[in-house]
Amino acid sequence: MNLPNKLQFLYLTTRGWKRGKQHTIEIWFVGYGQRYYVMSERRYKAHWVQNILHNQKIKFSSNNIISEGNARIISKDDAPELSSEIQKLMKTKYGWNEGLIIELNISS
Repeated sequence: MNLPNKLQFLYLTTRGWKRGKQHTIEIWFVGYGQRYYVMSERRYKAHWVQNILHNQKIKFSSNNIISEGNARIISKDDAPELSSEIQKLMKTKYGWNEGLIIELNISS
């Protein structure tokens, strides 16, 4: 899946960690390398982030294309260069870049 960065949103689906139901949110994203990145303004307090912490398997879609994969949290301490690049891309695209960075990997 190669989402153009001109698209504004993708739809991220996680599985609820308490009841196992699917939850979908509309969220801003940027592409970098072969992956996509989203940010949680509420950081670890966001329900969808809590879902990812319990189950990294996700689905996401945009332009009627659905992909499955895994999500992982990107720590500024563990990946400072990547974090900085994603923040720059988010600032350029949306004028905002404050939050927890989550990487979306497509399953091969």
